[in-house]
Amino acid sequence: MLNVPSQAFPAPGSQQRVASQGRSKVPLKQGRSLMDWIRLTKSGKDLTGLKGRLIEVTEEELKTHNKKDDCWICIRGLVYNVSSYMEYHPGGEDELMRAAGADGTDLFNEVHRWVNYESMLKECLVGRMAVKPAVPKDCHEGKKVLNGMLPKSQVTDTLPREGPSSPSYDWFQTESSVTIAIYTKQKNISLDSVMVDLQGDSLRAETFIQDHSYLIHIGLSHEVQENFSVRVIENVGKVDIVLQKRENISWKCLGQPLEKHDSFIPKEDTGLSYRRCQLISKEDVTHDTRLFCLMLPPSTHLQVPVGHHVYLKLSVTGAEIVKPYTPVSASLLSGFREPVPPPNKYIYFLIKIYPDGLFTPELDRLQIGDFVSVSSPEGNFKLSKLQEVEDLFLLAAGTGLTPMVNVLNHALTCMPSLRKVKLMFFNKTEDDIIWRCELEKLAFKDKRFDTEFVLSAPSPEWNGKQGHVSPALLSEFLQRSLENSRVFLCICGPTPFTEEGIRLLHDLNFSNDEIHGFTA
Repeated sequence: MLNVPSQAFPAPGSQQRVASQGRSKVPLKQGRSLMDWIRLTKSGKDLTGLKGRLIEVTEEELKTHNKKDDCWICIRGLVYNVSSYMEYHPGGEDELMRAAGADGTDLFNEVHRWVNYESMLKECLVGRMAVKPAVPKDCHEGKKVLNGMLPKSQVTDTLPREGPSSPSYDWFQTESSVTIAIYTKQKNISLDSVMVDLQGDSLRAETFIQDHSYLIHIGLSHEVQENFSVRVIENVGKVDIVLQKRENISWKCLGQPLEKHDSFIPKEDTGLSYRRCQLISKEDVTHDTRLFCLMLPPSTHLQVPVGHHVYLKLSVTGAEIVKPYTPVSASLLSGFREPVPPPNKYIYFLIKIYPDGLFTPELDRLQIGDFVSVSSPEGNFKLSKLQEVEDLFLLAAGTGLTPMVNVLNHALTCMPSLRKVKLMFFNKTEDDIIWRCELEKLAFKDKRFDTEFVLSAPSPEWNGKQGHVSPALLSEFLQRSLENSRVFLCICGPTPFTEEGIRLLHDLNFSNDEIHGFTA
């Protein structure tokens, strides 16, 4: 069966790129870059072969277009002629051909879910799948409804699959405020489990409970101020969203339900939501890396969990380009204090600028006051993996340092079992080392932390370690503080680095349960 189109995209599947199953890119021919593809789509050339017509495509018709020079693919119920795109696809022609003449939705979600395919392939749109209506086995047998309830035999078919208990919500008011209370029925809820956006009279509050998402989506009955507060009572799993009324009048109802209100579904079936954030500052960290500070809208509550990332979205020559980035703290040292709730106003990114790239030069050209769209968080890292860990080892290459920053912060402030945390940081030259002084100051300040720099192209004056990730370097680095101490390892960097690092860790008898690979 073909996948039924969803109104929410991208629909989460797995991580955008899990390190141990990284997607390989292939070298593209000259003149086949993403910018070249955008130019082609704007050239007026007929990329569908239908001269601007949109058609309904049957399964039988779709199956006939399964060759490189005649390749149609269905993504979320929409059919695209990707024949012209073959030579421009970073993953190569063979990867596209895996979905030739078929529904490629699941494959797309596994590898490309963060890509805005509707913008990239809009000039390749052939039409929509002609979905066949479902025919009941016995057309004369109708479902009997008794007092609005289905018979028990029919109810069992609609029971939700196993998972956490369904949350509920209620609301109450005072003269000046309205409080929406969400009862999650879980005790491990924190502020970064809740995401709230208030746009005009539309309130969207999403609470992440284990691997599920509970959504409150309401058109409020009266106006409220854009500033609101969110508080979590962890021991009972209760979330309060406190809105301030614009007028001190009594509300007769909270409002009208909007799309997917009061729904509780697996996170993999939800879509990403975006909000426009304003660029407040950017500063040089190295010769090619900047620290960007974005301000969240006053009507947004968003905290990115440790080890998770978001997607930044920009319009580049008319096409929406999306890239994943992991937020960091404003300064490596400023984050290392007793944990307190952050002001929930600013979000920081360490981003390397690639002069020949498409996205980062555009990001670097933004002026203070310009806007960038930031998605809801995504990731599969769980802090529970660090419980009772005594030795934490971090392996990072280049901007693969970014997820390590908040992991390091959490380790040094929230892990009483921790004896030692060590970072091995791989770079090409000394000038490439991000936050070198701050890392060295932190190691001096907290004796539980140690850092080692490894350079692949050092100057003659370099006295430190050099080379690439190797058994010799890792064997010396991965020394436990005690013989049987509980360990955990995090690794992040370019895909070849991460894949090779994980392979070597396995060779050194570390198990999958002791390793987490982040998306670079």
